Parts: sequence; C-alpha cells; structure tokens
Amino acid sequence: MKLYLKYISIHIKSQMQYKVSLIFMTLGQFLVSFTAFLGLLFIFINFREVNDFTFPQVLLCFSIVLLASSLAEAFGRGFDLFPNMIGNGEFDRMLVRPRWEVFLVVASKMEISRAGRLLQAILVLIYALPRSGIEWTAGKIFTLFLMITCGGILFFLLFLLRAGISFFTIEGLEFTNIFVDGTREFGRYPFSVYGKEVLWFLTFIIPIALIQYYPLLYLLDMEKGVAYMLTPLISLLFIFPAYGFWRFGLRRYKSTGS
Repeated sequence: MKLYLKYISIHIKSQMQYKVSLIFMTLGQFLVSFTAFLGLLFIFINFREVNDFTFPQVLLCFSIVLLASSLAEAFGRGFDLFPNMIGNGEFDRMLVRPRWEVFLVVASKMEISRAGRLLQAILVLIYALPRSGIEWTAGKIFTLFLMITCGGILFFLLFLLRAGISFFTIEGLEFTNIFVDGTREFGRYPFSVYGKEVLWFLTFIIPIALIQYYPLLYLLDMEKGVAYMLTPLISLLFIFPAYGFWRFGLRRYKSTGS
C-alpha cells in the first residue's frame, strides 16, 4: 500500500504540472456526464415515472453507477491503455519486475481528471438521497455503501477482463466497450426497464444488476430480506472469471521482442 500511495503521489504531481490542461479535462469529464443527467431530466419533464420508478429514484441509480465507474476509471486507467503497453514492450518490462503484474499495470496510470465525473455523481447522489422516498436505517446505509464499493470493484474487474482480451488481439476490440461503457450507460435507469432478457444477462453474465437493481429494491422496500441487501457482495464472485481469463491470457502471452 505504501508503494501504491507513492505511485499515486507521482501521478498527481506530474498531472499538476499542466494545471490548465487538467482543469479543462476535468471540466470536460463533468460536462459529459452532465449531458446524461440532462437527458434524464428531459424525459421526466413529460413522464412522472418510468416503470414505477420516480425521477429521484432513477437519479439514485444513475449516481451510484456513475460513482462506481468513475472510481474504477480513476484507479484502473492502466487497463484502458494495456494494448499500448503490449505493443511498445512496456508490459515485458513489468513481467521481469518483482511485483504482481496487475499491481504494476494499475500503478502505471491514474486519471485525476475523472474527478469531474466523480463530482457529478456525488452532487446527483446528494440531491437524490433525501427525495427518493427511502426510510433510512443502518441496514440501508450499509447497502448503499456496498452498492458503491462493490460497484467500483466490479467495474475494475470489467476493465481487467477487457485488458485480458488484448493478449489475443493485440489491439482492444471495440465491442468490449459494450460491457464497460454500455453498462454505465444502461445504469442510468433501473435495469428492469430494459426487459427480462437484459436483466437476466446483467444478473448472471455481467452482474452489474447485483450492485444496482436488486439492492435498489431493498432500499425502496419493494423487496425484503437480507438476500437483496447483500447482492452487491455476490457480484464480487465475478473476480473468478475475470482474473481467471487474465491468467489464461497471460500464460499464452508472447513477448513483442521490444
């Protein structure tokens, strides 16, 4: 952890050298997510509810998914650039260092400009929480905490899975953005609005519904029981296929010779 904090300090200092650029990049990230918020706002000008969910309840979904994905992007940015690391031989150098290769990839890049999206998510969350009609208890506060933290880990695992594909393709495939950027975009609404087939896919294949839809039902008292409260923890089982695929690709990796 001490070494990772040192890496974070280095990245922050290096990016702060270009303050104007950093400010504009952060502002750009904020505005991108703000347009998504405006899209929701325009829809609810004409509709009071979507699939029995009110505007503040939908904003709660939107903010939780945005917050989780922003955290994962900030600290897992190295996996976005992983195809470049393979192509220029940087990953080869990582493999001969006495550290876990996943740690080295993570530590190689950090985007503090993602604070723009993070700020947007926090502001929307602050707005939505008192208006969502939730009667807060210790259990529900804990559930909200699990939704955000487990969501961040799950998005991080999606980045890891996408990076693993680069072992076989050299360049990342655009279709993999469906599972990362697509799930974030779908997360604007409770996943039930997309139909049973999509909900099933996002429950058992890409388990993003476990950190958004099912615990939301518990928060809104639409469902009772500890099972709905703890579904974000179940989503962490995704670590086995994600990391397993990474190791599978790593064992078959051939050096670029750089």
